Amino acid sequence: MISEPRADLCAALAADLTGLSYTSARLRALWGVPADAALGRGSAHPARAALHASNDPVALVARLFWLGDPVPADALAPVMPRTGIDGLGQLGLVESDGELVRPRAMIRPQAYVDDAGTGEWWIASDLDELALGGSLPPDHVLGVGGASMTLAGLQVPVPGGSVLDLGAGCGIQALRARRAAASVLATDVSLAALRYTRFNALLNGVDGIDVRHGSLYEPVAGERFDRIVSNPPFVITPRKEGVPAYEYRDGGLVGDALVQQVVADAGRHLTAGGIAQLLGNWEYRDDEDGLDRVRRWVGESAAAASGVELDAWVIERERLDPAAYAEMWIRDGGTVPGSPAFDELLGAWLRDFADRGVSEVGFGYILLRRSVAGNPPLSRYERIAHPIAERGLGAHLAAALAAHDRQAALDDDELATTRLRVADDVTEARHHLPGAADPSVIELRQGGGFARTVTADTGLAALVGSCDGDLDVGTLVDAIAHLLEVDAADLRRELLPRVRELLVDGILSFVE
Repeated sequence: MISEPRADLCAALAADLTGLSYTSARLRALWGVPADAALGRGSAHPARAALHASNDPVALVARLFWLGDPVPADALAPVMPRTGIDGLGQLGLVESDGELVRPRAMIRPQAYVDDAGTGEWWIASDLDELALGGSLPPDHVLGVGGASMTLAGLQVPVPGGSVLDLGAGCGIQALRARRAAASVLATDVSLAALRYTRFNALLNGVDGIDVRHGSLYEPVAGERFDRIVSNPPFVITPRKEGVPAYEYRDGGLVGDALVQQVVADAGRHLTAGGIAQLLGNWEYRDDEDGLDRVRRWVGESAAAASGVELDAWVIERERLDPAAYAEMWIRDGGTVPGSPAFDELLGAWLRDFADRGVSEVGFGYILLRRSVAGNPPLSRYERIAHPIAERGLGAHLAAALAAHDRQAALDDDELATTRLRVADDVTEARHHLPGAADPSVIELRQGGGFARTVTADTGLAALVGSCDGDLDVGTLVDAIAHLLEVDAADLRRELLPRVRELLVDGILSFVE
């Protein structure tokens, strides 16, 4: 566990790491593509072999802070001239007996890309299973994982304002939020996690991030924020003796109640127009669909905020049966599949799901927005299981919210007077039966965003294909109705609701 961070030592360490070029690209070049792929599978052996064979000073630091291996003190001291081994010890990052230096924490470079550009942070966290060689301790502070990067990419890049990072962990969401926000308040039930958040902010020279200790919204009672971001401890863990409860992923409540509480209390902590974004799991029970459960939680959040309207956009990305879900998270804790301990934990998980009537568990993204008075609410609950490129999703969500607001403020007659343009990443595919003159299926395919495939009839395909910004929607519909020999008013009633959906999807956009 690291110590309370000192600004001077963090600055010295940052200078040493900069001088070494301790970056993701440098490390990948040192250990090579096959080793990088092996790390993704949880195997450090190829990378370890490559680093031990290298005389590059950055390889020595990577052995210590990336892989968690001890290194010779006399070799480390010259490559950390500003911090020194003593300084690393004062920060709580290492311990040394004078001959070997052993890590007490990981420090790994983490590259990022957002609307403001590219960059890289160093992210410190507790030693992971690669370094420990076994199961994680319950108070483990997690580094940057796949879920962390997903949520970071989803963050809506709204400039200025205040952000609450609920359950900050190592502080990666706070760092990402601070790229656009004026200030960030990070909370966590773990004091160690808050130390890592402070340390990582200082190490990367990021100001404007404050921390408070406490569970969920307790540290911010009565306060409101322009944005809330949370990767909460959403994993559904049996409340049984012998089943470890990891602080970084387990909120201590039964089933999906932790995510329910985060959602249900979000509305009262948002300013007008404020946005909350989180990841979560939700259960499918005998009597309730998973997305219907989340819909009910959103209603509870609106009620808790004195009836304030809440926009909701919930996207389920994955659904697992109880066995697959349990196996995934047991492995995540470092327990080896096939071992007696693994089988015992799996049995406890499956009994818990069976006792509570859980048939499946969903995972996905939740976006809530405290509606501005007069705006019709957004209510989207959908399943998107196909692969998507998560880069740029935050900007896509921001554009989708703006498009929803603009089209919702227009009645059909007003919408018909607007000029629209089809997005540059949209293509059309037509499928014909052998020998048929007309297509049996027409698809509009989106390259970016959520990579949607929209099935279109001839009229909708013609309208989308004609949206080049020159003529208004009404004129285009009338012309298409003439060509198809159908009633123009009927075609307008049919197409305008689809146009509204395509605007929110980002397949069409308004011409200014």
